[in-house]
Amino acid sequence: MMDWYLSHILTIVTFLPLAGALALLPFGKENKKVFMQGATWIALADFLLSVPLFFKYDVARDGFQFQERLSWIPSIGAEYHLGIDGISLLLLILTTFLGVIAILSSWTAITDRVKEYYIFMLVLQTGMLGVFVSLDFFLFYVFWEAMLVPMYFLIGIWGGPRKLYAAIKFFLYTLLGSVLMLLGILAIYFYYPKVAAGAAYTFDITEFIRVLGSYNDPAWIDTARWIFLAFFVGFAIKVPMFPFHTWLPDAHVEAPTAGSVILAGVLLKMGTYGFVRFSLPMLPEATRHYLPYMLALSVVGILYGAMVAMVQKDWKKLVAYSSVSHLGFCMLGVFALNWSGLAGGILQMVNHGLSTGALFLIVGLVYERRHTRMISEFGGLSKQMPIYATLFMIVTMSSIGLPVLNGFIGEFAILVGAFTISGDYGFQLGWPHLFIGGKFWAICAVLGIVLGAAYMLWLYQRTMFGKLDNPENAKLKDLDLREILTLVPIVACCFWIGLYPKPFFDILDRPVAQLVQRLEVHDGAHMASRRPAAPGESLSR
Repeated sequence: MMDWYLSHILTIVTFLPLAGALALLPFGKENKKVFMQGATWIALADFLLSVPLFFKYDVARDGFQFQERLSWIPSIGAEYHLGIDGISLLLLILTTFLGVIAILSSWTAITDRVKEYYIFMLVLQTGMLGVFVSLDFFLFYVFWEAMLVPMYFLIGIWGGPRKLYAAIKFFLYTLLGSVLMLLGILAIYFYYPKVAAGAAYTFDITEFIRVLGSYNDPAWIDTARWIFLAFFVGFAIKVPMFPFHTWLPDAHVEAPTAGSVILAGVLLKMGTYGFVRFSLPMLPEATRHYLPYMLALSVVGILYGAMVAMVQKDWKKLVAYSSVSHLGFCMLGVFALNWSGLAGGILQMVNHGLSTGALFLIVGLVYERRHTRMISEFGGLSKQMPIYATLFMIVTMSSIGLPVLNGFIGEFAILVGAFTISGDYGFQLGWPHLFIGGKFWAICAVLGIVLGAAYMLWLYQRTMFGKLDNPENAKLKDLDLREILTLVPIVACCFWIGLYPKPFFDILDRPVAQLVQRLEVHDGAHMASRRPAAPGESLSR
């Protein structure tokens, strides 16, 4: 029985939320508790069913594991092909974990059209999981597009005063990126048979990585650079990287609390995942060609997001702009193109999902009580809500990268990776070597960390300390058991990663080392000196 389950575990985990949504459809709209509790139990079951993946994943094996493969549309070469490596494993478990938290946090926040809300949440869960487990480009694109619909309705129906504007902006931005990404997919699809002589048309991602990732024909390299740009727009909008970020603050501010948690915790990671899964291994030469620009945009995003966050008056918008800064940090690690940077960037995706997801929960909890997010309306809440203030403090320290918490581990690894970026990947402007190599990118990232600490500590000081002079704040009640249960698991994970990150780096070790090695094949002179000496030794290797 266990063998059968493990051989189909990805299908079960991916489609259980959709099956649960279909099971809830026959119930009448008046049965609100059925939908609240039913969706929560379905999401919890999905998380528990995904946990064995963490322990059964073989960190000593190369390639994708738990693969499932069936013929789907043979006339075009599309297959139902699922599988995960260490990179997608962490993001899959993050998705199932935050899915439970998001649904549990909605119990009191959502009072209208409850049935539709929880069904959309479950359908969205299936779409997100499908993106991380798909090894067929056609199937991947189906899941990628499918998740737009429930997210559009979650923002457009249960959002704030400008919900329709935010929902349409989110949909159009993402759709534009998706269409360009589709053009890139089709270009790869039609080019593949020319490279693999005699091969049939296919959407197999593993084949594209194996064949195209090591193909050096000049005509392909020119084509690959255009494909990289098509992928770049699609993934950069989803991250979002500067200057494609403008949809994010509107979507976050108008979305319901659970929508913001899922948006920050999971949806943004699909852009960074796209770069790691497709752009780097399939298009290594194009990646190196555009690398200085990718590094520059990442650093601009770090600094711009932090500086704009510092001047925000709206609590939720401040957290939204902090995501732009933090995701820029993740992208800096990814485009460091070395083990420490890539492993740190991927782990920081998980860290950002935990800490920023918790920050949006914290904003939502106080918004339910006061129905305002203006920072000036608060002060002295630690006296009235000590449990809330304690959890908020821990999450704040996680967000700014305090040692013993998860943010520090990811930021440290990214800084190590950024510091060792070759000077040849900088802009050649006649500056001293310090300002064209990895040291320059690392210095910019450090400035972003300092600014991040400034706006987060300022937010905490303004809201939690000072005089409790607003009579509305004096009436606030501290967190109840359900609300505590939405935050404590996230806080526990923040301490786990901060104190004992070894299991996570072990899971990332081989897929990241393989990715770096693939990039080295095309640029051994630049990267060989910084390749990890032996998997599993240390961050600095």
